[in-house]
Amino acid sequence: MSRKGQSITLSISERDKAQLETIARELGMLWGDRPNISKLVEAIARRQLLIASNSNWSSERIQALARSFQALTDTGQVEQAQIIANLLLERSEVSLPLRRDIERFLENLPPAWRLEIDRYLLRHQPFQLSYQDAAERIWNFTVRCGKITLHEKRQYLDCWCEEEGNSDIPELAHNWSLRLDRITDAAVIPVAGHWRSQLDRIEVEMHLLEGLAFAYQAKPEDTIVEWLADNQRIRRVVRQVTSSFWFLREVMQYAPDCVIVSPESMRDRLTAKLRTLCQLYDIETNS
Repeated sequence: MSRKGQSITLSISERDKAQLETIARELGMLWGDRPNISKLVEAIARRQLLIASNSNWSSERIQALARSFQALTDTGQVEQAQIIANLLLERSEVSLPLRRDIERFLENLPPAWRLEIDRYLLRHQPFQLSYQDAAERIWNFTVRCGKITLHEKRQYLDCWCEEEGNSDIPELAHNWSLRLDRITDAAVIPVAGHWRSQLDRIEVEMHLLEGLAFAYQAKPEDTIVEWLADNQRIRRVVRQVTSSFWFLREVMQYAPDCVIVSPESMRDRLTAKLRTLCQLYDIETNS
């Protein structure tokens, strides 16, 4: 005769029951194709599964993971952010506001095409991106270098593409900056060929004056930050620039304490903007 197992009754909510079934399914404890809570309890009793405290992480560890989650989200590394998000949700130490933020993130994950872009960027795989903008124009780009970048709190795909026509100076004609939240749907497919190590870039020299010279903090793109030998109140900065659009938007914030010295093409772009601004405010210029 076969011996019948002893039965016990668990008084738990439907939500807790669903959680136990999820754990059982994840661990392969099934009855047929259904999760088996009895097998899960039995494995715990036989110490095949160890029960550990879920409230012993320090606040510093939680904060470090929360900052990592936010940084990955801001830079578009969605799959890595998901891993940390799910890890945090498993912890009882996570505060209710943070838990809600994470749950909102997981409920509103980017579309499949965006995740596909993230994978190609991670693998350095060239790809073709096709989409239709709000004006119903079709855009096709063959991307051979790129990264997700934050510009003014919005995510952009900064990329080197075979296609020209971005209205930048000739040296940067292949660099594009595509605002991702304006793409509602897209087709993304891999293409053959090599992956470039970086975007096209030019070297720009600028001089910082007055308080900006003392307050300026070097950026990763800066190759030289020094005081002029013949004028200790002027700071010389040389930077690698991949987009005149974003560079000039930054410089315009600091006028008149920031002067572009070279190249001439970048000076000309800023001069044109300043002339347009003078015309709008009825300011007369000599030329």
